[in-house]
Amino acid sequence: MSAASLLFSCSMHVGVSHPKVAAKPSPCCLLNQPWNHLKSKTPFGHSGVFEKSKLSHKGDEILWRAGALQVESAPSFSMGQKFHLHDVIEAQQFDRETLNAIFEVARSMESIESKSSRSQMLKGYLMATLFYEPSTRTRLSFESAMKRLGGDVLTTENAREFSSAAKGETLEDTIRTVEGYTDIIVMRHFESGAAKRAATTASIPVINAGDGPGQHPTQALLDVYTIEREIGKLDGIRVGLVGDLANGRTVRSLAYLLAKYQDVKIYFVSPNVVKMKDDIKDYLTSKGVEWEESADLLEVASKCDVVYQTRIQKERFREKIELYEEARGKYIVNQDVLDAMQKHAVVMHPLPRLDEITVEVDRDPRAAYFRQAKNGLYIRMALLKVLLLGW
Repeated sequence: MSAASLLFSCSMHVGVSHPKVAAKPSPCCLLNQPWNHLKSKTPFGHSGVFEKSKLSHKGDEILWRAGALQVESAPSFSMGQKFHLHDVIEAQQFDRETLNAIFEVARSMESIESKSSRSQMLKGYLMATLFYEPSTRTRLSFESAMKRLGGDVLTTENAREFSSAAKGETLEDTIRTVEGYTDIIVMRHFESGAAKRAATTASIPVINAGDGPGQHPTQALLDVYTIEREIGKLDGIRVGLVGDLANGRTVRSLAYLLAKYQDVKIYFVSPNVVKMKDDIKDYLTSKGVEWEESADLLEVASKCDVVYQTRIQKERFREKIELYEEARGKYIVNQDVLDAMQKHAVVMHPLPRLDEITVEVDRDPRAAYFRQAKNGLYIRMALLKVLLLGW
């Protein structure tokens, strides 16, 4: 039996009185396995899930992070080894069952957040937000999530400029240092693949809060959660992805998650210079997901349950400013698009927006992007709970 299996089995049967209890290795948990066996790491498998033990080793004590603790509410789904999350790195690591389980925990977080008294579920835990790129919603929603569950936060807003990275420190050395101060790391980085490197290095959970033009899995989770809440279903939906599809990590991660559902069709609407990359198209085709490229936003809007608009990302063009100007403003969601949309459909956007959605759209009840942003709080509360306490 693998170390991960042993740990998960223990989390189902062994109670822990407090999240920060430093317990000696028990026969149930370790079965006389050496520490270096428990810490062994393997690469991403087909599903992309890290099969490694996220334990903290401080001094001679092992702090067990997978204990089953008393919480405000318990999910009703059946728990199995597949639900043992170690990191959140990419959208491909989730299957439908895991998504449903996360969404159920998120719904329980809505009731916790609405209470006047703050939960103490994560009291004694520290979260480090390590952001090498600017962020408002992602960083603040993670910090709010941690505090609303009783935890505390260590934060750096511009790690690229104000951390030791400016002195030439490697990402791996930064992670090895920071994990000594905290229980979980939420990281945004300018390089695609950086989150996977961090998770491979760390012995504590790592959450990818965006890695350059790569992925933004927690945004995709909250997007799918929002679609389900707004439309009432995920199978059989039609989604139009609009804007910067080449550089937008949000639409890439969302496409991966939408492929988990049945009878989904995705429309790509974008300027030629920022069209969806072939790797996503090939992935969708391999999963039997129908997709279509179109230059007609009004026509696509009339067919879709969700119009998912994104901004043209100037920071990804660097010196090619003329290409940015060519792409910007080509597709705008305005009253004409609303008039073409079905009554039940919604407009979504990962934010921030520039001028790709006019302010007049905000007044329409189909404008879901601020509700979408609020849902990010519940999803991130759920992920922190699951990663630090288990299900």
